[in-house]
Amino acid sequence: MSDVQHVVVMGVSGSGKTTVAQLVAERLHRQFLEADDQHPAANVAKMAAGEPLTDQDRAPWLATLRDWLAEQTRAGRPSVLTCSALKVAYRDVLRAGGPVLFVHLDVTPDVLAQRMGQRVGHFMPPALLGSQLAALEPLLPTEPGFTLDATGTAQSLAAQIADRVRALSDTTM
Repeated sequence: MSDVQHVVVMGVSGSGKTTVAQLVAERLHRQFLEADDQHPAANVAKMAAGEPLTDQDRAPWLATLRDWLAEQTRAGRPSVLTCSALKVAYRDVLRAGGPVLFVHLDVTPDVLAQRMGQRVGHFMPPALLGSQLAALEPLLPTEPGFTLDATGTAQSLAAQIADRVRALSDTTM
C-alpha cells in the first residue's frame, strides 16, 4: 500500500455499503463517493425494472469510478468509495485508478433480503438480490483487502475498518 490509499467498501445490495462507507470517510477525513449515484440513467432504469445489469452495462460505470479514483490519486487525496465490485474483473478496473483496499461487507442472504425489504426509495428491487449473489466473487487471497461480517452496527463496522486502514497506513510510512 502507498500513502495514498483508496478504500472501496464492496458487497451486494443491502450489505450496508453506503452507511458504513460514509462513516469510514468521516472517521478518516477522506473524500467520499457513492457509486450508485454514478450509474447512467439507462442502468438505473434497467435495475428498477427488475433486470440485472450485464458486464457491458457496468463497463462505463466502472470506468467512471476508476477515473474518479485516478483523479483522487493524482491530487493526493485518499478516498472512500462504495461499489458492489462483485467480480474480480470489476475490481481490476477499479485498481487501475490507484492503490485500493477492498472491504467486503458479507451478510447472509436472509439478512440482506430483510434489509432490502425495509428500504424505501432505492432503485434496486429485492428481486435482483439473487442475481447479485450469483455474480459475487469473493476477494481472492491475492487481492488487497479483507472481508467483514456485516451484521454488526454500522458504527462498529466503520470503527473496525478505520482501525485497519490506519494500521496499514502506519506500516507504509
